[in-house]
Amino acid sequence: MAATATTPRASGSAETDAAEFVASTSRRRLEAPYGCAIENGGMTSDLTALLSSLVAVDSVNPSLVPGGAGEHEVAILIETWARDAGLESERLEETRGRPSVLVRARGRGGGRVLLFCGHIDTVNVEGMTDAHTPRIDGDRLYGRGAYDMKAGVAAALMAAREVSRVGLAGDVVVAAVADEEYASLGVQEALRRVSADAAVVTEPTELQLGVAHKGFVWSEVEVAGRSAHGSRPHAGVDAIVKMGAVLGGLERLDRSLAARTHPLLGRASVHASVIEGGVELSSYPAQCRLGLERRTLPGETSEQVEAELESLLESCGQADPEFEASLRTLLVREPFEIDQEDELVALVAQAAAEVLGEPATIGGASYWTDAAFIAAAGIPTVLFGPGGEGAHAIAEWVSISDTEAVARTLVRVATLLCA
Repeated sequence: MAATATTPRASGSAETDAAEFVASTSRRRLEAPYGCAIENGGMTSDLTALLSSLVAVDSVNPSLVPGGAGEHEVAILIETWARDAGLESERLEETRGRPSVLVRARGRGGGRVLLFCGHIDTVNVEGMTDAHTPRIDGDRLYGRGAYDMKAGVAAALMAAREVSRVGLAGDVVVAAVADEEYASLGVQEALRRVSADAAVVTEPTELQLGVAHKGFVWSEVEVAGRSAHGSRPHAGVDAIVKMGAVLGGLERLDRSLAARTHPLLGRASVHASVIEGGVELSSYPAQCRLGLERRTLPGETSEQVEAELESLLESCGQADPEFEASLRTLLVREPFEIDQEDELVALVAQAAAEVLGEPATIGGASYWTDAAFIAAAGIPTVLFGPGGEGAHAIAEWVSISDTEAVARTLVRVATLLCA
């Protein structure tokens, strides 16, 4: 995972940028989404057109892929769409070149504020053909970001447009945020600008009501050796070989974590992710670094993870007097869980059942989302999004009918909560 960002290109005002961008792309993106006949009017056609437009914009995260396009152009598209839909929009860009957009359907006043959140950055497109040319095959819309998670963003925006026509008391705010795939800059910035009474994160959940997801801790272990010519074993200490004890300890730790489970999320886990060491075949390596990931369950903390790894390294040292290692925590993302008795869970379950025609399924997600940040800010939060396949994969698609079902469910949630 690369951490080198490119220098963002200069831009003029948001209004100028929007005019230039839409003039150059609206014909290609909005007249007919890539061979799919679009009828005038109706949520399905409007939603499909919006989703196609979002997928057509390259928004690869530059913190993951040096030179990635970032969120600039997709932010312009969202701002322009919001203006045309009669909604308010505000660009957030504390980090230059990494904008997020807040879109607001303002209510009459006196009601609760509902936040919909989705990220507009995507991962790499390596191995994909025409990654940013949306292709529709039956109910499936293909393209990078379709599933993860521009469909969720499109559903949230469409819901905001629909509720603005109803005239609810409370506001509905869509946070289309940058950088979820790396450091979550966008949602953290949005939470400094938005106060909400409840939130729905529209990550793809296969139309399940998500009430929990795992967290993770990234750590680095560095084992020290002693460099020497390969012909002088008495002078060298092989750091790579010494790391073998750590790898064996991780395997044992992972087996023990299998007994630690969550009813919706399954087991906790740890795995070795990347390893490097040595400089040439004829020398003893002076150091070896191991990057690892520990997936955490609700109730587990980063301090607990650090204690587990420190204990592992201590055991290696007790078994080998020459063993020398250090531990560093690189990144912590907390797990998320909401009480299933919370009012928001009941409201979203009711809304989903009305739209889907059957009781909503309660579930959890194995992946991490920005919901953890929103919940940590004291805002009751759930996950609800469409079905599909191919997150971070070469073939990525989302169900169009599911995306419409999500939009209609969000409208109903807003009606119940913000009336």
